[in-house]
Parts: sequence; C-alpha cells; structure tokens
Amino acid sequence: MNSTSDVISGGGDAARTLAEQTMDKVNAGLAKRYRAERRFRLYGMLSISIAVLFLVILLTDIVSKGASAFRATYIGLDVFLDPAEIDPEGSRDPAQLARANYTGLLRASLAEVFPEVEGRKERRQLNALVSSGSGFMLQKMVRDDPGLIGQTLRVWVPTDDDIDMLSKGYIDRDLPEGNRRVSDLQIDMVDKLAAQGQIETRFNRVFFTNGDSRDAEQAGIWAAAKGSFYTLLVTLALSFPIGVAAAVYLEEFAPKNRLTDVIEVNINNLAAVPSIVFGLLGLAVFLNFFGLPRSAPFVGGLVLTLMTLPTIIISSRAALKAVPPSIREAALGMGASKVQTTFHHTVPLALPGMLTGTIIGMAQALGETAPLLMIGMVAFIVDVPQGFFDPSTVLPVQVYLWADSPERAFVEKTSAAIMVLLAFLLAMNLLAVFLRKKFERRW
Repeated sequence: MNSTSDVISGGGDAARTLAEQTMDKVNAGLAKRYRAERRFRLYGMLSISIAVLFLVILLTDIVSKGASAFRATYIGLDVFLDPAEIDPEGSRDPAQLARANYTGLLRASLAEVFPEVEGRKERRQLNALVSSGSGFMLQKMVRDDPGLIGQTLRVWVPTDDDIDMLSKGYIDRDLPEGNRRVSDLQIDMVDKLAAQGQIETRFNRVFFTNGDSRDAEQAGIWAAAKGSFYTLLVTLALSFPIGVAAAVYLEEFAPKNRLTDVIEVNINNLAAVPSIVFGLLGLAVFLNFFGLPRSAPFVGGLVLTLMTLPTIIISSRAALKAVPPSIREAALGMGASKVQTTFHHTVPLALPGMLTGTIIGMAQALGETAPLLMIGMVAFIVDVPQGFFDPSTVLPVQVYLWADSPERAFVEKTSAAIMVLLAFLLAMNLLAVFLRKKFERRW
C-alpha cells in the first residue's frame, strides 16, 4: 500500500515538475516578446525623436537666417524736389518727370548731411550708403503726385545691402577694414545718421512687391510668387479633370483585361519617375516640337500636369475603392444606370479623397524645381509676369538662384523665400487635412 502511494506521489510530482517547466518556458517566451515589444517602441520613439530633432534644427537654421530679411534698413533724407531739375518747363509731362535726375537729388541731400566729405573717393563711399534703386522710388513718388515738386520732403530710402548687413550685425565692425565690405568712413557715417535719427529698420515691403534684382536690397519674391500662381493654376485646371476622369474610367467602366493592367502598371511606374524626366519630355515636346515660349507659366503648368497626374489618378482610384459596394448595389437596385450610379452617388462620396490627393499633388508641384529648369524657368526674370505666356520663374527656382549668389544679403533672402514657400506648402497640406476631416464619411 505504501509503495503504491509512493508511486502515485512520485508520478504527481513528475507531472507538476513538467507543468512547471512548461509554464517557465511560456513565461520566458512571453517575457522575451514583451522585451522585444518594448525595444520596438523604444526604437520607434528614438526614430521619431531624431526626425523631430533634425526638423527643429532645419527650421531653426532657416528662421534664424531668414527672419531678418523681413526688415530692411532705411535712411531718412530731407530732399528738395527742385522744379528746375525735375520739371523746368512746368508742363508736368510724365515723360519729362521720368527723365529727371532723382539720384542726383538724393546725393545732394546726403552731401548736406555730410558737408565735410569732399574727396572723390569719400563721395563715392558716401553715395554708396543708399541703394542704387532709390532714385526710382523717388521718381515714382513724383509721378504719382506731381504736386510734391518744389517741396522739401523727408524721404526714407533703402540702404545698400552692405549697410543693411552692417546694421543687422552680420558684418563685424571689429575686423580690419581690408577684411570687410564696409569702410571705416562708412561706419562713422552710419553712426552719425543713427545719432541724428536718420537711420532705422523698417518692414521690408520691397521683398514682397518687387521682382528679382542683381542688387540684393531691391530683390523681391513677387514675380516668382505670381509665376508660381499662374503655373499652379494651369496645372490644376488640367490635372484635376483629366486625373479624375481617368480614375473614374479605370475604376468603374474599364474592362478588366491585359490592356488595362498595362495602363495601371504604367501609371504606378510614372509616379516613381524622377521629376527631371518630365522636364526633358516638356523640353522635347512643348518647346522643340510645338514651339511654345520658354520660361512661360503655361508651359510650366503643362510639365507639372504630366508629373502630378499619376498622383491624382492613384489617390482618386483609392477614394473610389473606399466607397462601399452597397452604395452602388442600392443605386442599381433602384433602377439607376451605371453612369447615374457613378456620377450621382460614387463620385460625390469619393470627391473628398480626390480633392485631398489633388491638393497634395499641387503641393508637390509647388516645390518642384528640376522639371522647370529644363524649360528655361531658371532665367533671370526682373519683370512681374502679367499673363500665362510672359517670361517667369517660380519660388523654388528663385530660391535656387539666390542660393547661388555670393552676396551675404542673398543668404537671408534665400532663407526668407524658403519660409514663404514652406508657409504655402503648410497651408495647402492643412487644407487637405481640413477637407478630409470635413467631408470624410465613416462606413
């Protein structure tokens, strides 16, 4: 009896030992999986942190270099608008007013502030304090209001870019004179003007109203911004209806055969083609074959249309696929035709997703540079475009041109233009998110 109970007891202990071993293995496996999950979460958080860190570094660098471009240094001069110089005949003829030597009037005002400056070299340094385009500003004032002739006005004109950099602290005063672009005499002149309240930093309106210029203090983004607007308008007018129509046909009406399979594969492949290839296509077809004008927003819009079409088609097809089949079945069951079902029910429900994809495609097109370089939109364009066929450039190309300029003043303008471009891109992406949240249907 005792031996039997011992056997039973030994068997029970062995069973318990086996169960405990199994549980230990299970617990060890669970612990290993939990550790792997924690490591994965840690790696994910680390990756996101690194990405955010680099983003913060990038934005900090751009803002720190570009924020000062939104303000410019101005010199206030008491200018006598001499009738004998501006309008000796008293006719107020616009052609005569345009021919007057306004730059000479500004230099005469500067000479009155610094009567001690007499030598030719010293006068050249004195005249270099103000921008070479200041005379045109004074000319515009007189042409807009000829009644100012004969008066003495306090006119605020922009300084030369080197003086602007000096006022903003980008030029070290303590460096030897031979190692900086501003002479000791000019520094003394600036200090005297500051002591008299004739020099101050104001909002840089020129940056938002002028086109490009070789003089950094006269360069602005208005021409490039307007060129981007015209280019995107052409792109939107062509890519949205063509892309949506292609997506609707492929998803709702096209037969499922080898031809449609080839088309779908090619559309997906075109979405991954480098953008410069579309620029080469535009150069060969639109410029060389059709003879369209170079550097025109219309041609740029055609090229960007080719580039954005795959994105719009793919996103539109995904939006159509997201519509439940029950919607189509219910419409067909009520007697609606295939066309009525598609355009009265399916497309309206998929339209928010289509719009989101279109806006994302437009944002991508706004930031493109390579395809536009191939069709001549890298040219130096001063005049603001007035139409779709006028020579123009776009904001990304303008950034590229300024980044290649040697002057220190163009560094801040490059960063400022990037800030403006990022603001537009952010606004377009926020619009896409808003449309998706507002019109999205949950099934």
